[in-house]
Amino acid sequence: HGGKAPICIRLNPHIMAGGNYQISTGHIDSKFGISIHQLRHIERIIETTGLKVNGLHMHTGSDILNVDVFLRGVDILFESTKYFPDLEFIDLGSGFKVPMAPTENSTDIEALGKDLSKRFNSFCKDYGRELELWFEPGKFLVSEAGTFLSKVNVIKQTTATVFAGIDSGFNHLIRPMFYSSYHHIINASNPNGIERIYTVSGYICETDNFAWDRKINEIKEGDILAFQNAGAYGFQMASNYNSRLRPPEVLIMQGKDYLIRKREELEENLRNQIILDL
Repeated sequence: HGGKAPICIRLNPHIMAGGNYQISTGHIDSKFGISIHQLRHIERIIETTGLKVNGLHMHTGSDILNVDVFLRGVDILFESTKYFPDLEFIDLGSGFKVPMAPTENSTDIEALGKDLSKRFNSFCKDYGRELELWFEPGKFLVSEAGTFLSKVNVIKQTTATVFAGIDSGFNHLIRPMFYSSYHHIINASNPNGIERIYTVSGYICETDNFAWDRKINEIKEGDILAFQNAGAYGFQMASNYNSRLRPPEVLIMQGKDYLIRKREELEENLRNQIILDL
């Protein structure tokens, strides 16, 4: 690169955005990005090192419903470009809201697109040339495409609730425990049954409840429960905790099913362990 390495800098716009604190990544206390209050420091580093900043990046959080939150971040990022004359692209990250519950809405992409297009075109004229505008909408694209299936092992009545214990745990789908995220659960074996209240729990040695006091069509032992919106941060966050094995993955396309990942076997869980002869 002739001594000038092209780099992209992630900025922290100091905006609180996202479905909850754990997935908010653009606020002042976040570890992500360089603070917009440190732009002068960046400018001095560039001058002394010969770095070429050809991109600016921002990602304020996930599950953002309010279009205005995106636009506030955009305005801050556009304002910051005055420190960087060699830009080729601006990356606005992602964070588009995926409707997890039946009553939820998604980010109004059309409204965002119309407003953002006007602002970006105006910005490019002021900047002096047309830049590329990037997004990273991974979760928004694939979340609804995945469904996680699990079998009910036991129904347990207590004085407080009715537990539906399944043959899974947070080793397979950790989002409800890690993010307190909602996943809509359908009893695929009895989709039209009478609704009753259940707490859906896993088989891990901690409290790994997928849902508390949730209305679900009547569940019996052996039923298959379908967890919706498992296409993003589902298998990708799975683990072998408690020496449990990760499940297979099946692709359904045009009415046909294809096995695209085999079910793990115990030998795979043990293969990297080394037995010492002491």
